[in-house]
Amino acid sequence: MSSSFGQLFRVTTWGESHGDAVGVSVDGCPPKMPLHVDDIQTELDRRKPGQNEITTQRREGDRAQILSGVFDGLTLGTPIQIAVWNEDARGKDYEHMRTKYRPSHADYTYDAKFGIRNWKGGGRSSARETIGRVAGGAVARQFLTTEYGIEIVGYVKQIWGIAAETDPDTVVREDVESNIVRCPDQDVAVRMIDRIMQARKDGDSLGGVVECVARNVPPGLGEPVFDKLEADLAKAMLSVPACKGFEVGSGFSGTLMTGSAHNDPFYSEGGRVRTRTNFSGGIQGGISNGENIVIRAAFKPTATILAEQETVEVDGNPTTLGGRGRHDPCVLPRAVPIVESMMALVLTDHALRQRGQTGKVRA
Repeated sequence: MSSSFGQLFRVTTWGESHGDAVGVSVDGCPPKMPLHVDDIQTELDRRKPGQNEITTQRREGDRAQILSGVFDGLTLGTPIQIAVWNEDARGKDYEHMRTKYRPSHADYTYDAKFGIRNWKGGGRSSARETIGRVAGGAVARQFLTTEYGIEIVGYVKQIWGIAAETDPDTVVREDVESNIVRCPDQDVAVRMIDRIMQARKDGDSLGGVVECVARNVPPGLGEPVFDKLEADLAKAMLSVPACKGFEVGSGFSGTLMTGSAHNDPFYSEGGRVRTRTNFSGGIQGGISNGENIVIRAAFKPTATILAEQETVEVDGNPTTLGGRGRHDPCVLPRAVPIVESMMALVLTDHALRQRGQTGKVRA
């Protein structure tokens, strides 16, 4: 089972939901880059459980510890090991699931693949694994900001049938973080919160869409065939728990347009080649073109709900199962920093690959 992602900038996540700890090993980070544990903690705090009334009530501080790879506030160029200790694991909450498969979870498929599974909170298949992604993504974000001034902003665009109209060219993180649902449209955010609270009251769950933009990305990142930039972004997003769909630029809506309407005309500005529209989402031919990279990740409703559902036991006998424990009625607000982190990991890896291949990255 591969738990690693990236080629030159490579992260390997480890740990289980109800084990002692979770974390990440980051390999390939250049030396002498400023890095403090607070840079990592800021992002983990946005992902951690128990933030408010619309998230799981599992109480974890998610305090990051840098175990290696940093000295006197600078990276050493050696592997960076980051650990987060689990403090509020309650394996007993899952005792009734020891011999039952939870519908739309990974219980059955892990058994089918490995012949063994950690039934306490799903073990490795739990979204708690994403702590390592966010910690590693914080290191990547620091590199992108320091080296290229790249800015990544994610936000909740849609929950259930409630959608916000947000301009990815102008949205700012302060507006995203101004409410608990992380939707920059304040009026729509109120409706989203109310709907999530109703789903929690009903013992049900909701899905939605996270949109994410990367600004100031230089042209030239990505490979022309199998490692196209959008292909690696798609793999990154679809590897996140509960993510079921991916779009870049116009996405599926582009199928409703003509070529004359969809093409992005070029023009020159200040010595740079620009496009007047951005239906391409900042990527053409698998390579960044210098415009904003805009992606969307679709998340299914949380699989754990309180209603009794039809399922089977590990021996195949029919039974029913109702959810217990502490769960998010909607994963979208906490998915925002995860999506941002995966974007940062992909861009950092491709920036280093471009630098290694050509000796530089264009401004």
